[in-house]
Amino acid sequence: MSPYQLIVFDWDGTLMDSTGHITACMHQAIATLSLEPLSDSQVSHIIGLGLNEAVQTLYPDADTTTWNALADCYRQTWISTPESTPLFEHAENLLKQLNEQEIFLGVATGKSRRGLDRALKETGLGELFISTRCADECHSKPHPQMLMELMDFVGVDAEQTLMIGDTEFDLIMAHNAGAHSLGITHGAHSETTLKAAKPKAIVHNLYQVEKWLTRPDTEF
Repeated sequence: MSPYQLIVFDWDGTLMDSTGHITACMHQAIATLSLEPLSDSQVSHIIGLGLNEAVQTLYPDADTTTWNALADCYRQTWISTPESTPLFEHAENLLKQLNEQEIFLGVATGKSRRGLDRALKETGLGELFISTRCADECHSKPHPQMLMELMDFVGVDAEQTLMIGDTEFDLIMAHNAGAHSLGITHGAHSETTLKAAKPKAIVHNLYQVEKWLTRPDTEF
């Protein structure tokens, strides 16, 4: 049994294998606006942030007009280039197992509400989560608002809460909220970057998440 009463998952790069599609859409938006090209690493590093924070991080010296144009162009690119992004292996089984253990499940994501609702509907996973929070209705990660609202909604304290994510923004958000965190390496940020955020542990896939929850002393 898990020692946690609330487990909150990031979405992109943690439950859904969408890092590549997000990166490709941002590259296309950057090219459309003839902005200075960026590397895959630079682009993927902003995954997890809200879109406004992401474009400002990518081009910190740009002006508001450029930031707004890039955010709008990215949205349009995403809508006009739909791609079926799969869940990572074992995602659905893991969520169902945790739900059967009567553990509260949540999502805290940099996606928009519209985007997350669409993903939950397409995957059929929406009913497994007691509540979700998105970047367009809360402060962007690593601000703790999303996680703190989920804890308040469920009525559990930080020591009973685990945040699972593939970026340092997820892990720092958990730290800022006083909660525990678990880093997973199959998404946007490297293991080195995740370790620097000092999670309880690092895992490499969702099977290992299941093992760690039953044996937190396990090393992978």
